[in-house]
Amino acid sequence: MSQAAITIGSKVRVTRVRDRIPADLVSALQSDSTGTVKDFKVTDGKGIGVVVELSNGTTTWFFDDEITAA
Repeated sequence: MSQAAITIGSKVRVTRVRDRIPADLVSALQSDSTGTVKDFKVTDGKGIGVVVELSNGTTTWFFDDEITAA
């Protein structure tokens, strides 16, 4: 992970998204791209995903290079 300071409860900002995402998630990120780290998950065995709860209550995960500390 590029930011060692990111832990559960950290405030983060989504800086980019590599994959296609649903329109409602695009809208939520355009409105406010910050959220709180809720958990971590193993992606495909090559990395760690970060589960983020956005300000609108939506919870989804992002790759570690798609977020930064807020």
